[in-house]
Amino acid sequence: MITLGFAWALLALPLPILIWRLAPPHRERVPALRFPFFRRVADAAGADTRAGAVVLNRSRLQMIAAIACWCLVILALARPERLGAPVEVTRAARDVVLAIDISGSMDTRDFESADGTRMQRLAAVREVVKGFVSGRDGDRMALIVFGSKAYLQTPLTEDLGTILTLLDTTEVGMAGPHTALGDAIGLAIRTFENSEIEERLLILLSDGSDTSSRMDPVNAAEIAASKGVEIYTIGVGDPDATGENRVDIAALQQIAGRTGGAYFFASDAAALDQVYSRIDELAPHKVETTSYRPRQPLAWIPLAMAALLGTATLGVLQLGSRRRTTA
Repeated sequence: MITLGFAWALLALPLPILIWRLAPPHRERVPALRFPFFRRVADAAGADTRAGAVVLNRSRLQMIAAIACWCLVILALARPERLGAPVEVTRAARDVVLAIDISGSMDTRDFESADGTRMQRLAAVREVVKGFVSGRDGDRMALIVFGSKAYLQTPLTEDLGTILTLLDTTEVGMAGPHTALGDAIGLAIRTFENSEIEERLLILLSDGSDTSSRMDPVNAAEIAASKGVEIYTIGVGDPDATGENRVDIAALQQIAGRTGGAYFFASDAAALDQVYSRIDELAPHKVETTSYRPRQPLAWIPLAMAALLGTATLGVLQLGSRRRTTA
């Protein structure tokens, strides 16, 4: 389909006619030779002399070529374009960061699977998170693991396969034996700083209490809220344990509450699966779809035609002039 990007330019087509009709003719004074016997020469030649301007006659070829060139130039100014087929571009409307605790306590085998066997906490979390990630195709996600320190495994990306691969290779204790909740939140905030998407979600999973962060987790949550980050927290540990092995439910609830998020607790694999299903309902997969039609400029075609036509006309006129001179 051919369209005009600036169709208003076509209004200039009758401009030469308006100028020819309304504008005064061009006048120019030129030097002349005056001699006393001009009248005798004119009478001898039978010429009728009078004062006035000399108007050069134009041939039909010149008029046709000039009109055609003018029309082609105006057509080029109207910017003809070829419209391609519609193209749809889909991009994520929400960025999601997964922050998973891999401290030493995640090696505890107290999660009950569907068949009743005991599972390692991290193994149960890994299986449930893999299903959650697989169902978010089109979202941009990042993976953070934390223990004594927080590490960014994968920056925000739509390549969810990479996140699943790195999640499979994550083992307990890789980031140290302790728990740094505040550092994990701070690293998530820095990860979101590279994003232009306004909807930002952090899903924070931990089975212990903060023991090694440089920043208090609740204060970090306040900063996250000011950056537009919503935090969902998940507790998977033992609330009755002692020391840093006791999941700090109060802190997780405060972190979620400060950002307008939600807190969940899961004691086995089935409950954890329900938690992520509930998160999927609260923050469903969301994308933005934009459509555009590629445009191919065609203005060069009428311009090239005008140049060729003008050059050919000049060549024909020059050839005719030489023939008349020779004859």
